[in-house]
Amino acid sequence: MITLNKVFLVGNLARDPDLRHTPSGTPVTEFRLAVSDSYTTSSGEKHDRTCFIDVVSWRKLAESCAEYLKKGSPVFVEGRLEQDTWTTGDGQRRSRIRVVAYSVQFIRREVERSASGRHIRIVEKGGNTIHDENVGEEDDLSEPPRRDEDATYDEDVGDDVTLD
Repeated sequence: MITLNKVFLVGNLARDPDLRHTPSGTPVTEFRLAVSDSYTTSSGEKHDRTCFIDVVSWRKLAESCAEYLKKGSPVFVEGRLEQDTWTTGDGQRRSRIRVVAYSVQFIRREVERSASGRHIRIVEKGGNTIHDENVGEEDDLSEPPRRDEDATYDEDVGDDVTLD
C-alpha cells in the first residue's frame, strides 16, 4: 500500500516561537500557525475561519525559526503530520496532531525606497539585503525582484532537515 504524509501551509505565527533543547542538547522550536480561510454561504454571507496548527522544527531550522520569527510573521511551512501522545500528571492519556517542519520559508520582505524613489533595497527578516539597485522610471516596481538563486549568502535562515 502506498502512503503519503506531506503538508504545505502558508499562514502567520499566532504566538512567538518557543525554543527549547532536548536532554542531549538538540534544539527544538514549537510555534502555532494561524491559517485562514473564507467562504460564502448560499445566502451571500461571507465568513472567515481560522485554523490553528502546532508546528515543530528541529536542529538548525529550530534555531533559525526562534531567531527570526515572531508573532504575526508570515511563513510557508513544508512538513509531515505526526501524532504526539503523552500522559498527564494525573494519569490521563492525551494526544494531538502536529506538523513536523522540513522547511520553513520566511516570506515577509520589506521594501525600502529612497525619498526620490530611484533606489530600492529589499531586506529579509534578520537584515539580509537581497536586492539593492538604482531604478529608472521605466522599471516595473509593482512586484519586488526575487532572490538570485545562483548567489551565495552568509546566513542560512531556512534549512531542510533530515530527522533521525
